[in-house]
Amino acid sequence: MSERVSFGSRMGAVFAAAGSAVGLGNVWRFPYETGNHGGAAFILVYLGCVFIFGLPIMIAEFTIGRRSKACTGGAYSMLAPGTPWRWVGYLGVLTGFLILGYYSVVSGWTLEYIWQALTGGFSGKTSGDYVAMFQDFSQHPFRPLVWLLAILLITHFVVVKGVKDGIEKSSKIMMPLLFVLVILLAVCSVSLPGAEKGLEFLLKPDFSKLTPDVFLGAMGQAFFSLSLGMGCLSTYASYFGSKTNLGKTAMGVGLIDTFVAVLSGLIIFPAAFSVGIQPDAGPSLIFITLPNVFQQAFAGIPVLAYVCSVAFYVLLALAAITSTISLHEVSTAFLHEKFHFTRSRAAVLVTSGCMLVGIVSSLALGEWSAFKICGMNIFDALDFLTAKIMLPVGGMFAAVFVGWYLDKKIVRGEVTNYGLLKAPYYPIYVCILRFVAPIGILLIFVNELGLLG
Repeated sequence: MSERVSFGSRMGAVFAAAGSAVGLGNVWRFPYETGNHGGAAFILVYLGCVFIFGLPIMIAEFTIGRRSKACTGGAYSMLAPGTPWRWVGYLGVLTGFLILGYYSVVSGWTLEYIWQALTGGFSGKTSGDYVAMFQDFSQHPFRPLVWLLAILLITHFVVVKGVKDGIEKSSKIMMPLLFVLVILLAVCSVSLPGAEKGLEFLLKPDFSKLTPDVFLGAMGQAFFSLSLGMGCLSTYASYFGSKTNLGKTAMGVGLIDTFVAVLSGLIIFPAAFSVGIQPDAGPSLIFITLPNVFQQAFAGIPVLAYVCSVAFYVLLALAAITSTISLHEVSTAFLHEKFHFTRSRAAVLVTSGCMLVGIVSSLALGEWSAFKICGMNIFDALDFLTAKIMLPVGGMFAAVFVGWYLDKKIVRGEVTNYGLLKAPYYPIYVCILRFVAPIGILLIFVNELGLLG
């Protein structure tokens, strides 16, 4: 195998992989999924799905990446030459590219809301004003495109700097800052009058709320939150050193990802309950409900309302950017290795392509909203195609590939660093990859498509 750049430290590898996993799925999607599925009982099921179902798939993707020492697009071709498995790698690259295109639109919204928070744009507004504010902005033909370009240029700058000087260094700065912000905001939120109702909702399970839909929703959220099936983890793992403990790294990523998700709930639900807002506000929770929450919750202390609003949207932007970096790297590494473009040229092509996808996705929410694909606008159609079809398919094939196809000596060798580490969980890990994960992902897939009734 050719020499390949690698992360400079184990902590750098963990932070980079955690940055890939931690994103809007933690701070945005997790709270509203928790709200829609009854609170604490959903969280318990979610934790079980992360550590029983998600981590084995993550280790499988790590195995594919580190063993091949190639980007996702080339990893399967390297490990299974001359077979149709190469298409799974290409699927991962395409999935990551499409997600980055429309994900950057939402990521750009976080920058708009940082600006609004900094300039006092939230003060003195009614609940209806926040709805109109979000609709006017998201449907505007040009304003979202400015922030879309800003997000992509920030991402582009980091990726062009390379693995060590770009991805690893930025992760070591952004991830600790993200942790500090999420802890400070959670402390502020739980100290509010009436916050105990939110804490009870989040921490006291009501098992009567457990239904098949809760289990499937929790598995789907674990899958989305850990960035499984989109090529990011496999690509990052190709930069792991030979001494990196795949099991511990996966556990570290899982703990960090869960830590951010649960603390995001501690930020949102106590604050929401303190001002009488229901926890099932849905996706609008972040951009419509929360500005209102901060202004009401800290009405007597305007400075605190200002600081919390700014800090929260900075937190949201950091979470978004750590994910856009990993998504960008999937396609950049593929073009760099497959077609031998320089990293700079490959990044330019990816940024340009994603800008085009992002422009179309953004306009689909406003000017081009009348254009439908199967009844959905282009933005929603891309979300449906990637999140509900491509991700589950990619994750399921990764589990099947490592569990059934890849030589068992390689699988055991990667998990144990070829005899240097003990891995007592190995038999359970293989069983999950062979049977539990494919069946679980298939259930998610069928449920997301609405075929379970």
